[in-house]
Amino acid sequence: MDVFRPCDANETAEAWRVITGQANRPTALALTRQALPTLDRTVYGPASGLTRGGYVLAEPTGNEPPKVLLIATGNEVHLALEAFHKLAAEGIRARVVSLPCWELFERQPTEYQDEVLPPAVTARVAVELGSPFGWERYVGRDGAVIGLRSFGESAPMGMLLTEFGITAETVTEAARTQLAHAD
Repeated sequence: MDVFRPCDANETAEAWRVITGQANRPTALALTRQALPTLDRTVYGPASGLTRGGYVLAEPTGNEPPKVLLIATGNEVHLALEAFHKLAAEGIRARVVSLPCWELFERQPTEYQDEVLPPAVTARVAVELGSPFGWERYVGRDGAVIGLRSFGESAPMGMLLTEFGITAETVTEAARTQLAHAD
């Protein structure tokens, strides 16, 4: 089953196009209850990248490769983007990868997967409000996964994020830690 977790209205529209274009493939479209901003696609990567399951959403300026990867799906992408901008202000070259459909991404050629998640970049952080289970396939054995490790929490989203340390500051600090261990 393909599971799509779009990060904004643009990805939702793309997910719907992919879903309705697939023949006989079970699919789930998981949407957030949160009011999410629609990303400016003149600033960030085009939502059409969703057709491959995952894509580079934000890239550091210049020709040098990123030093750390921030990987997220759904509303967590916005935390990764916030951390991306904090890291950029510190001169840290980060890349944000939106990974709305793992199953579709894993059906892509290895060359494409390596283009999006370069194997040479070992400093990696994934952001997941749900279970962190499975993210090790993208961050590696030593990567960081920022997420809930319990079930059934209920409160306003902002309170939950702060209480469980799922914030842009936490993601930024995890990226710094990953970089320190990668060097």
